[in-house]
Amino acid sequence: MTASTKTKKPAVGGKNGKKEKVFHPSSRKAGQLARKSLRTDKLKSLRSQRKEKHGIDADVYGFFYHMMPEEGVLTLAELHELVRDNWLTRHDDELAAEKAARRPGRPKSKREVELEDEKQLEADEYRTGFEVIDLTHKANVDLFRAWNQKEVAYIGLLRFIRIFSGEPERTVISRPGKHVSIIGNGQDQAMDVEQS
Repeated sequence: MTASTKTKKPAVGGKNGKKEKVFHPSSRKAGQLARKSLRTDKLKSLRSQRKEKHGIDADVYGFFYHMMPEEGVLTLAELHELVRDNWLTRHDDELAAEKAARRPGRPKSKREVELEDEKQLEADEYRTGFEVIDLTHKANVDLFRAWNQKEVAYIGLLRFIRIFSGEPERTVISRPGKHVSIIGNGQDQAMDVEQS
């Protein structure tokens, strides 16, 4: 008989005709497979959480990107005004709509509670020190303008400062930035540097 006249037997089971092995639930191999499956699920969960956080961060940085002046830099007073009048009030319309939609005597909706909590948290953060991209620093603003508005890792190159609502003249460098154009620039002699 030649090789071409032999007939193949039909496949029995999964891939490549092999039967799927079944392990005893208490066996060492079953434990290994269970741990591998848990690790895979955990990594997927972490990956999705990281992706969601990066999306939120990109939205925050995108807000300040679009509020940047076309040319030049902001003064410290203008930066405070931007945070106070634009950033902290961005949800006011939605919050007012939620309040208007609620019938008298009814409890607050979940969304209304979330918006109020977020607004209070951000107001407290602004009072105790709100971290923002330094839009008063020329080299930093020029670098920020080059951002493609997608890559969150790029933001790590930028310099961040902390501003305080109660002390409008006070700024603290919270993250000095990693880009060559920012490092060693003698423009920030009067600023405090936050120690980590």
